[in-house]
Amino acid sequence: MTTPDFVHRFTEIATTPEPDLASAALFIAKLEYPRLDTSRYLAKLDEMGATAAKRIAASGETVDPMSRITEISSYLFKQEGFTGNQNNYDDLRNSFLNEVLDRRTGIPISLSIVYIEVARRAGVEVHGINFPGHFLLKVPMPPEAVLSLDTEVIIDPFHGGGVLSESDCQDLLQKHAGAEAAFDRHVLSRATKPEILVRMLVNLKRLYVNMKSFPQAHTITELLLGLDPSAITELRDRGLLAYHLNRYAAALRDLEAYLRFTASKEMIRTPEEIDNHVETEEISEHAEIWEHVKALRRRVASFN
Repeated sequence: MTTPDFVHRFTEIATTPEPDLASAALFIAKLEYPRLDTSRYLAKLDEMGATAAKRIAASGETVDPMSRITEISSYLFKQEGFTGNQNNYDDLRNSFLNEVLDRRTGIPISLSIVYIEVARRAGVEVHGINFPGHFLLKVPMPPEAVLSLDTEVIIDPFHGGGVLSESDCQDLLQKHAGAEAAFDRHVLSRATKPEILVRMLVNLKRLYVNMKSFPQAHTITELLLGLDPSAITELRDRGLLAYHLNRYAAALRDLEAYLRFTASKEMIRTPEEIDNHVETEEISEHAEIWEHVKALRRRVASFN
């Protein structure tokens, strides 16, 4: 499958009105495993969901919502042995759903997808939370339930499905965002399925860049732009990665477009005006990109 075909097919799967999260996540894995049989892993999730449903049913006809979550967590983390890979967090395999299902270990985002998909198949509603630095889950509960966070239970799948209090969430936020970070309930907002996929792809892009696997990282930016064509930072990154891949005309096109979009926010009419603008962090980045653009223009002109 060519890269354009790969990106097109992923975009079709991921941008439907109600995308199948597991199918999209497994399709991403084809980037590393082109011959991956995704149907085998979807069947495995079906089997796990059926087992979880049986455990819930065995608990009694009037089992309460919290007990259902307890059964799912016990099944996944105790019986099946899923765990967070704390010793080798940046292992690329932690980010691919097929590897997580095979190896029973992963990172917060990939373990969350396993949990969401198994719970859905067991008839339990679970949502993702784009928590800063550490993906979490939440389960809506009936108003009469007595819970630490009103009508929601917050779950950390990286640490054995532990239930977090509001104080726990505050501590986790400060751990990842700094001691000065102020906790606000908006950080516990429900993540949409496209947002979950974006989080997974951004993690993968970081890993590939650190590995200097620029072709794969470039494809990731294509997937991210397929999910959100207005993602300006991905346009920038696609241009920078194209530069590393010696695709100079493509790099020039993306970086010039990035400058046009971002400069308009600062009321800069042309990239050249950056040279005369007051130095700020954002303008400094513009200036750095502008230097790349000037070098690329010279290089591209030399080929003509």
